[in-house]
Amino acid sequence: MKWTPLTALFTLCALALAAAAQEMELGPLPAGPAAPNLARVELGELLFFDKRLGGDATISCADCHDPDRAWTDGLALSKGYPGSLYFRNTPSLANVANRKWLYWDGRLPGNDLPTMVRDHLSEAHFMQADGRLLIERMRQVPEYERRFRDASGGEPSYGRILDAVSAFVTTLVSTDVPFDRYLRGEENALDESATRGLALFRGKARCANCHNGPMLTSESFVALGTPTNADIFATPERHITFRRFTKTLGVSAYASLREDPGRESVTQNDKDRGGFRVPSLWEVGRTAPYMHDGGLATLADVVGFYDAKWDLGLAPDEKNDLMAFLDSLSSPAPPPYARPKVPDYQLRKLGEN
Repeated sequence: MKWTPLTALFTLCALALAAAAQEMELGPLPAGPAAPNLARVELGELLFFDKRLGGDATISCADCHDPDRAWTDGLALSKGYPGSLYFRNTPSLANVANRKWLYWDGRLPGNDLPTMVRDHLSEAHFMQADGRLLIERMRQVPEYERRFRDASGGEPSYGRILDAVSAFVTTLVSTDVPFDRYLRGEENALDESATRGLALFRGKARCANCHNGPMLTSESFVALGTPTNADIFATPERHITFRRFTKTLGVSAYASLREDPGRESVTQNDKDRGGFRVPSLWEVGRTAPYMHDGGLATLADVVGFYDAKWDLGLAPDEKNDLMAFLDSLSSPAPPPYARPKVPDYQLRKLGEN
């Protein structure tokens, strides 16, 4: 290569990026919110697993955010409300209270969990529930009446339902994560392969350029150009959902789109086309498949995609080391979650408060 001032500038920039990545802060994992209202959290847990929060009382929050799958569903593309299919991958709720943005397109800020819960309950392709109906369902369950009074000082209301579910969701924090333990001083928490993978993550593989900070994300939106999951447009139910969603957000060319506009659908700025939220990597080893449309099935697929996309030149053993490090970002698979028993309906006497 001929050495010119321009190539010198590119080289200096590349070296600066590499040096910055080496020094980039990685974690440790933030703690959950302090001193939650325990009564509200316990009520929110019951509601999270209660199918009566779905429009037709057949779907709960936990059907798409399964605790035994690190609070996701393990599907490439989520199912949505019964009779419909969705066109994006279900993100994990682990550590969601510490995120800056919610959803793949960042259409809600991370500090507004009650609105996220409301969106999930009321959105036609999520749970399609009418808040007024949910209040009446809660009022036919004496235990819920009692729990709402204990948690919030009053009878069931839509706002109190949202607050309770949000309170529970803030408690979903990863624990006993090897890399988190390593960052907190436990030097033996990573084995040799994962330690070499950490060096690659910060250096040659350039992962830390976007996956950094306590949440292992730059909190930005990036257009990677991953191949579109063909199932979105090959399956009529998904394509219908996609069209309705993009039309509702005001995307003018919604009828002819054959790829997800991502962040552009929120900002209406074509510079954001195909941009999606850089996800947190905590729990990445337990939340396959990957990317906004679940198009990459395994961590090996993800590493292979980045290696080819950016011409990283990773050798097979380096890929294995990098995957070992990525696996260290997840909590050990816990015993099956002790799902709460949701309370039953009971007859109420006419005129009873």
